[in-house]
Amino acid sequence: MAGRNPMFNSSGCKDLTAYHAIGKVIKEEVELDKKVHNLINVLKFIIDWAGFELISRIEIRDKKTRKEFR
Repeated sequence: MAGRNPMFNSSGCKDLTAYHAIGKVIKEEVELDKKVHNLINVLKFIIDWAGFELISRIEIRDKKTRKEFR
């Protein structure tokens, strides 16, 4: 449900343990997404600098989480 306060569970009771755990996971995902974005930009720069063109998508997998990025 959009707009609900994440500090409260579906019953309306305060659940700080879940709130802090979810917050940490979301922060880690945001940091990983930024890291991937920066990596892709660096790879594209190096490809261009070397006189080449990227003709297909770059696919990578995070070694720790096994999450794939395309």
